[in-house]
Amino acid sequence: MRIAVAGATGNIGARTVAALERGGHEVVRISRSTGVDLFTGDGLDDALAGVDAVVDAINAPAGDRDGTVDYLGTTTRTLLAAEQRAGVRHHVLLSIVGIHDVEGNAHYAGKREQERLVEAGPVPWTIVPATQFHDFAEMVASWTEQDGTATIAPLLVQPIAPGDVADVLAELAVGEPRGRYVDVAGPEPQDLVDMARRTHQARGRDVRLVPTWQGMFGTPMAGEVLLPGENARLAPTTFEEWLAKETG
Repeated sequence: MRIAVAGATGNIGARTVAALERGGHEVVRISRSTGVDLFTGDGLDDALAGVDAVVDAINAPAGDRDGTVDYLGTTTRTLLAAEQRAGVRHHVLLSIVGIHDVEGNAHYAGKREQERLVEAGPVPWTIVPATQFHDFAEMVASWTEQDGTATIAPLLVQPIAPGDVADVLAELAVGEPRGRYVDVAGPEPQDLVDMARRTHQARGRDVRLVPTWQGMFGTPMAGEVLLPGENARLAPTTFEEWLAKETG
């Protein structure tokens, strides 16, 4: 099949490209670095010529709620319209577990807008809600780290390896549209603060972590709201296995 990956140079997009190519598929990389702008649509029609399916794994730049909703909404509308013109038969959207139960998070609001547009759009679709990735804790701590100290929310998550997410997206992209797919998660729950601490230790870094609900992730994300549903698809790679591979 000829499959396009939007966000092809990102954390998940690049891995999805690799997974599809391992399966023998022809992959079209959609990103600004390849001359395609999803926000304006420049280069998009040419990129989607002859494409059977599209995987949307783009990220939104950091911003407020309105800006994030506008960015992800505009790129999604632009992409879906171009897919309709090109005769694309399957749109696969990477989403996030728990976004419909959390208010006050700008990124989650943008992802809800993406889902709404895909569900109402002209292209048959699959939406894949995934939990946070194994590298999420380290990334969150890096946003606030200063002088060896970082604040981080004590989120309860069930993280998944980025490579496992990519494998699921590649598998679903070559199949028939599934509508809203089951939650996709890692094998076991983890505490975000502990994940960050263990990641820093494995990398030989000394960072003092201060758990707090003040910041991007507030109390609406406390408890089990970010955990997958009972019928979730559990990927095999544990956090410990991923960390050992990452740090050698």
